[in-house]
Amino acid sequence: MREWIRKTMEAYPAESLAVLNRNKDRFANPLSYTISVNIDLLFQEFLKGIDPETTTPILDKIVRVRAVQDMAPSQGLSFIFDLKGVLRKMFKKEAAESDLEREFLIIEKSIDQLALFAFDIYVSCKEKLYQIRANENKNQTHMLIRRVNEMDNQNEAR
Repeated sequence: MREWIRKTMEAYPAESLAVLNRNKDRFANPLSYTISVNIDLLFQEFLKGIDPETTTPILDKIVRVRAVQDMAPSQGLSFIFDLKGVLRKMFKKEAAESDLEREFLIIEKSIDQLALFAFDIYVSCKEKLYQIRANENKNQTHMLIRRVNEMDNQNEAR
């Protein structure tokens, strides 16, 4: 599934991509490691059939990493749709020799189902990020108001 991993990494800018491809160590390059390992696991689960209980946690790890990146949702989730092209490319010869169109439609429907799961996860991650940011802004505002009030109280005491 190296081709799917490669396509997934292509969503990152060229300068980031060079770093991501340089080192696959879990600790030195956790982003690359997380994507590579979980794309492999996701593909294995995909081959068994999509079971939300086993597929969603794997998908969550990939989507969570991409949701915090500075990319559009369509770009963050495009890796799922890339699987369609990767599979068609892998089985191009076999498809030409037999009628695999029906099988590809079934596979692509499963990929679309994965995309829907991923979309739910992505939106949930973004909601959490926005909530964290809102809470941080709220806390900063409260601290500023408290400091202004303390300064006013000190000025009145003089």
